[in-house]
Amino acid sequence: MNIFVAKLNFRTESEDLRAAFEEFGEVSSAKVIMDRETGKSKGFGFVEMPNENEAQAAINSLNEKELGGRTIVVKKARPKEESGMSNNRARSYNSYE
Repeated sequence: MNIFVAKLNFRTESEDLRAAFEEFGEVSSAKVIMDRETGKSKGFGFVEMPNENEAQAAINSLNEKELGGRTIVVKKARPKEESGMSNNRARSYNSYE
């Protein structure tokens, strides 16, 4: 399962993310997303866990818990196809025609 983690402390590193999720089972990958231009954290990341039950346990336990001094948000990541422009934004552009 691919897990989205938001509201990370900007000093949180991928290894910190991995360690937090490994308490619940095997972690295939953990990555804090960095800004290409500045090299600084964007404050969110993704964790891959191969076991669905362990991943769901991690989501349930870590969502709205503190990591690195900040309360994080943890949920199942949506597929990339869903991450484009929302229908509401598209409609607002069309409403000016």
